[in-house]
Amino acid sequence: MLLTPIRTSLRAGLIGGAALVLGAAFSFSTALAQAAPPAQIQAATSPDRARIEEVLRGLNRGHSFGQVAISPDGRRLAWVEFTREGTEIRVASLSDLSKGGLTKSERVTAADKPEQHCQEGQVMWSPDAQALAFFSDCAKPGQPELYLARQGRPSQRLTELKGYTGAPAFSPDGKSVAFLYVEGATRAAGALAAMKPPAGVIGEDGVEIQRIAVAEVGASKPAAPVMATPENLHVYEFDWRPDSKALAYVAADPPGENNWWVAKLYTQELNGAPKVIFAPAVAAGPLHGLQVAVPRWSPDGKAIAFIGGLMSDQGVTGGDLWLISAAGGAPHNLTPQRAATASWMEWDDTSHIFVSSLQGGNAQLARLDLQGDSTAADSTASFEAPLYDIPATVGDGRLEMSLSFTRSQGARSPETRNHELFVFAASSFDHPPEIYLTRTTGKTATSLSALIQVTHLNDGVEPAWGKSVSLIWKSDKFHVQGWLTLPREYDPARKYPLIVMVHGGPASAAGSRWSSGGLSAAAFSALGYFVLQPNPRGSFGQGEEFTQANRKDFGYGDLRDILAGVDTVEAKYPVDPKRVGLTGWSYGGFMTMFAVTQTQRFKAAVSGPGISNWQSYYGENSIDQWLIPYFGAPVYDDPWVYAKSSAINFIQAAQTPTLLVVGDRDGECPAPQSYEFWHALKARNVPTQLVVYPNEGHMFVDPAHRRDVIERAAEWFAHYLPPAP
Repeated sequence: MLLTPIRTSLRAGLIGGAALVLGAAFSFSTALAQAAPPAQIQAATSPDRARIEEVLRGLNRGHSFGQVAISPDGRRLAWVEFTREGTEIRVASLSDLSKGGLTKSERVTAADKPEQHCQEGQVMWSPDAQALAFFSDCAKPGQPELYLARQGRPSQRLTELKGYTGAPAFSPDGKSVAFLYVEGATRAAGALAAMKPPAGVIGEDGVEIQRIAVAEVGASKPAAPVMATPENLHVYEFDWRPDSKALAYVAADPPGENNWWVAKLYTQELNGAPKVIFAPAVAAGPLHGLQVAVPRWSPDGKAIAFIGGLMSDQGVTGGDLWLISAAGGAPHNLTPQRAATASWMEWDDTSHIFVSSLQGGNAQLARLDLQGDSTAADSTASFEAPLYDIPATVGDGRLEMSLSFTRSQGARSPETRNHELFVFAASSFDHPPEIYLTRTTGKTATSLSALIQVTHLNDGVEPAWGKSVSLIWKSDKFHVQGWLTLPREYDPARKYPLIVMVHGGPASAAGSRWSSGGLSAAAFSALGYFVLQPNPRGSFGQGEEFTQANRKDFGYGDLRDILAGVDTVEAKYPVDPKRVGLTGWSYGGFMTMFAVTQTQRFKAAVSGPGISNWQSYYGENSIDQWLIPYFGAPVYDDPWVYAKSSAINFIQAAQTPTLLVVGDRDGECPAPQSYEFWHALKARNVPTQLVVYPNEGHMFVDPAHRRDVIERAAEWFAHYLPPAP
């Protein structure tokens, strides 16, 4: 439900996976309702604006990547690169790879002229490695169309589309490309984009449905795709059966932004009817009422692997690895009690699966060995030594922690082991984004420097913020992990203020990644603060027990974990306990609102879109289905469990000056939640300010708005928690 901006970086955007993270252009004074800040705040902070802008300008440096794709034969690499004009697809031969990385690449485009710039991305190689499929809006600005590029030939347009597109996937036989399609879409699919202004019969008029569409590769001219799934199912993710004659997919009844939390796993023969093979809402066992994602057929077509667990956002995937017979039945957990969170997987052969996971604060790729019948309840599994276990953020731009890999011709036969290379973009607090390669042989890589670096586009780019360290502390029965970023130009002989940043989710995690600016640890570190990013109970990275430990307990155990982290930092580093602040977006916004009603530890707070009253929220948001797995029942059946975690019910204790920001069309954390908290603080004479941004959803897209958020937050903290001079 409550997605952190950081976790969207590989999922957001219509084409090319553009990150909708906070921070970009210049400032903006909203035209909507805004409580005027106290005069003393305006006077005190106005001199800081120039310095803040100067510091923030230094953060957005270097190149960034969208999707990365290695050809199945391992000979060529394609990637999406962000430019001033938009996005650009580059292709290079890996035969040119040397110790200095790739030395040359060429542009692949649907543009008619070299000077034409389009939004292009979502690249995918054909199974025979001879063609590259991608989406481009060169023919119709703003409308992606599917193209096919073959070496030495102009790109061929395959489709005639009108609507939202995403997630292209070649059929294993290479004859067609399937993709997600919302025909006639007026907005991006999902709950992160700005909701439509309410009009007509709510929940019935204008409902947009995402289906699987199929385009033929051999078409002589652009044509409308064939819709493969029915018009009454909203599809989120899918996979081809190895024989190219059927699909597996996760889908639910519309509206799609709300019902992912009750989605089912389907199989469907092409031109056939969908068949439910697993429905968590009615299933018995540990997956009852939870979520499923990333379905993947086994090479022999007899089983389907998927990720199952408690997830708070569609697209932010985490849980255990499960197997189910393709004919249906009870699923089998292959990773019970594993102290890690699986996010993505790929079959190697019928007895092995590569699993991409978050373990503690590290990204990990390991090969799982299956023993016995893969779909039998008594089958067992064990992990080989990881290929890598690194403090970094990795991904190829498709799904959470997904990777691109080589595959020999006919590789999905049961006898073939073919994943020799994995390729992905990666970054950390200390290293800007680059493309890396790892082999399935050799020792476990424990740092980015131990991987094969393919690109060097950001050589010479140094962080404009301080060093970061991973911390682990004890809280109740848990060992909690988090990241501490030191102030830029840190001097251990001086005292510094501390800002605690709580991630969204709650089923998500703060990871080590290069900053793109915005409301981030990097920004506040550059301004002279310690920044703690805790991963309290409810987060990914330590297994399902830890992720599920905050059910029916929002704001209590997780807040104890956070405060224990503050204690740890104050004991080890020169932090001024009178200058500790709190901020967060989404679930982090809720935690910010709730925490300032529970403790006087924080002297200033900045809440991104959050939740102040779970009872009123239940009837206001566009995604109420997510609440049932966490609270156990609708608010109408058990109002107490919602009331006890509502900050508004403890507002008498709030004394912390609090800035609140929100988009006026946010469906995940609707603006009235911020209004309610602001109004209560104002009525109690607590310093507060509310800024509502027009035409914004849960994730802001206007660069001026994103920039304004961080500038206002920096000024707010500069006034109440001034950095050391």
